[in-house]
Amino acid sequence: PSASPLQATQPRVLLVSFDGFRWDYIYKVSTPNFHYAMDNGVHVRQVTNVFITKTYPNHYTMVTGLYAESHGVVANEMYDPILNETFSLNKMDIHNSKFWEEAIPIWVTNQRAGHKTGAAMWPGTDVKIHGILPTYYMPYNASVSFEDRVARLIDWFTSEESMNLGLLYWEQPDEMGHVLGPESPLMRPIISDIDKKLGYLMSELKKAKLWDVINVIITSDHGMSQSSLKRLIELDQHVNRELYEVIDHSPAVAILPKEGKLDEVYEALANAHPNMTVYKKEQIPDRFHYKHNSRIQPILAVADEGWEIVRNKSDGFL
Repeated sequence: PSASPLQATQPRVLLVSFDGFRWDYIYKVSTPNFHYAMDNGVHVRQVTNVFITKTYPNHYTMVTGLYAESHGVVANEMYDPILNETFSLNKMDIHNSKFWEEAIPIWVTNQRAGHKTGAAMWPGTDVKIHGILPTYYMPYNASVSFEDRVARLIDWFTSEESMNLGLLYWEQPDEMGHVLGPESPLMRPIISDIDKKLGYLMSELKKAKLWDVINVIITSDHGMSQSSLKRLIELDQHVNRELYEVIDHSPAVAILPKEGKLDEVYEALANAHPNMTVYKKEQIPDRFHYKHNSRIQPILAVADEGWEIVRNKSDGFL
């Protein structure tokens, strides 16, 4: 369909995600720009992530309204036994449309209705989903600065062929949170920098006379807990690594046993450690909404908060 002209009164939305921005970061250092947004808008006291609390499942939930088992992006690292294909955030092997097409993201719906969308690095927006890419998008490149992403979005919002939906993603503080730990004092300058980036976004929107006509939603995909080398669960101490493959990593580890080895691997791990809960797929609690999808592996091992599951200490984190 041809794009309908954007009326001045038509609601416009910019959805912004700062990856891994824990709920209490805004209180750990001075964050005047976050507080300005809260004081001049609405502050949601609690957001409940979907299980598992990782980048790709939660970013796709935000733009589909579905639990991971329903939208199909069940992990950052996936194996689909029906397609016999893999998906990997670590290797940036994420462009196979089939992994995204169990749901319809909001930009596809928006464009089917005749509107335009612009996306700056939001997960999945450089993938053709149901044959559609966002009207405007940036192929994912972590090296592109926040300021450049903002500039592109403002160009798209102010062009003659204006859009009604923008999506903006930034990798921090998740990256440094994994390196330093969320409780580290070294995270304070990282949080301060994100507050400055939010201030930059707001000032650029005001400069472009967009601040008063766009609904800006500032959110995140998940929080983060402090882990420790003293709180490691080593799978090699409990089960032969030749019996299974790890598909997705700690703290919710997706395990694919070798053929005929499901019960042996499960029995070895079921009561292996007091800080690890191990489920066969059909035993995963209903409250997780994480059972009804072929990409969810036969065994799921979940570490308690603050614990990590590794194969052994020399292998590092899974």
